[in-house]
Amino acid sequence: MATIFESIPLPSLSSASQLSVSRRRLASPDQATPSPRLTSVPTFRSFSRCLSLSCKLTAILHSGATRKLNEISTAYEIFLTYNQTKGFAVPRRSVIALIFSGAFISRVDSYDAAYAQQSVGLREYIDTFDGYSFKYPQNWIQVRGANADIFFRDPFVLDENLSVELSSPSSSKYKSVEDLGPPQEAGKKVLRQYLTEFMSTRLGVRRESSILSTSSRISDDGRVYYQVEVNIKSYANNNELAVMPQDRVARLEWDRRYLSVLGVENNQLYELRLQVPENVFIEEEFDLRQVMDSFRVNKLVA
Repeated sequence: MATIFESIPLPSLSSASQLSVSRRRLASPDQATPSPRLTSVPTFRSFSRCLSLSCKLTAILHSGATRKLNEISTAYEIFLTYNQTKGFAVPRRSVIALIFSGAFISRVDSYDAAYAQQSVGLREYIDTFDGYSFKYPQNWIQVRGANADIFFRDPFVLDENLSVELSSPSSSKYKSVEDLGPPQEAGKKVLRQYLTEFMSTRLGVRRESSILSTSSRISDDGRVYYQVEVNIKSYANNNELAVMPQDRVARLEWDRRYLSVLGVENNQLYELRLQVPENVFIEEEFDLRQVMDSFRVNKLVA
């Protein structure tokens, strides 16, 4: 680390008498330690630069640069460049505190919202074997081995993902998505399925759920699709084994929105599922609705 962060030079003492005087001054309780002097007084513009730089450094740290020494060195050099500009100066000891405190504070309470990627563009995925297609954010990564026909997730917000589920062709003979009933009835079935999947054997776990909206649309391929949006909250007691009720305080574990698009083709029910934290959904609603509208089911050619 010595090759990265320059050591702060200590004032040189020319004689033993000066050392003795310095010790007496430090030992005196009546005299306050002088604060480090700045080369100039920061202005509002300088403070804005500092704040912007702190955000950039924090992004570097969260992107994996904490494991790469040269990235931290680059960040420190950038800060030193700003430190030399007119009207802005910060002691070097404060640089380290600014970098690492910014990385720590950004994780508190708003990690998901802060690092959700916005408007990154969409990429199309086509499954010619099972007969469906959709668009997904191009920075999302595919996860193999998940319990779904296909699974993508956001590399930064792990609770944000997309999957496609298919009904078995041997056990279902759907002719149209309207076989599920009206959209309202389909929404109830979708919610029940989610709650069944999220059943927990832990003590003190409680789920709250609600159907936010149900609708149907006719796509450009002439097929009818149902769209369902539900919200599910999970609560858990902080001390589930406590005897007294007042010692079992429920806390919110997660708050997510689930968006489903249902379509029927090849005698199968296709379901596109989107899972996203509620605080992230507000920021990415436009892109997520584009993903929902892009879902298509296709006729398989024998």
